[in-house]
Amino acid sequence: MKNRLTVLVIDEDKERAALLEQALRDQGYEVLGRLHSTDLMADKVEVLKPDIIIIDLDSPDRDVLENMALMNQSCPRPVIMFAEQGDQATIEKAIRSGVSAYVVDGLEQHRIKAILDVAIARFREFQAIRSELNHVHGELNQARTELADRNLTEKAKILIMKHNNCTEDKAHQAMRKMAMDQQKPLIEIAKSIISVLELLP
Repeated sequence: MKNRLTVLVIDEDKERAALLEQALRDQGYEVLGRLHSTDLMADKVEVLKPDIIIIDLDSPDRDVLENMALMNQSCPRPVIMFAEQGDQATIEKAIRSGVSAYVVDGLEQHRIKAILDVAIARFREFQAIRSELNHVHGELNQARTELADRNLTEKAKILIMKHNNCTEDKAHQAMRKMAMDQQKPLIEIAKSIISVLELLP
């Protein structure tokens, strides 16, 4: 059973990265490796499957944020970004790209665990919200599909009633019989009926 959280470090500054890695080990984290840039981050994360990603850089440029967004889509992980640049626009872009915690005022060893804990908590909360939104979106799409199918079925029924001068019940029975005879869903039968009967005068 894994009891130590694993970390992937991304830092182009070797000396700074070495200090960060040592600080992480001292706090009980397992450092899986170090990348010098975010270029292959998504692929590396897919292979190494770290619990946390720490990015230490001077300023997150567009390429960094695009690589972050790509990784966040394919293999989302809590991401802590240490950066020199702390303007509001940069921070907002980083958060939108998937950063869980953006730290401007440098890295102090005694703050590492608290920062990582906060990042993990934020990440889990965000994933829970995203999962709930996806669930709601799925239910909404299903409801829309069911409503559209019901409307098509009703339209087909009305066309049968008009062309055969029969009751709604008779039209519905005829559609159900066709569906059973052809071993097709009722909605497929409805679409076929509409495509044929709409062409008739």
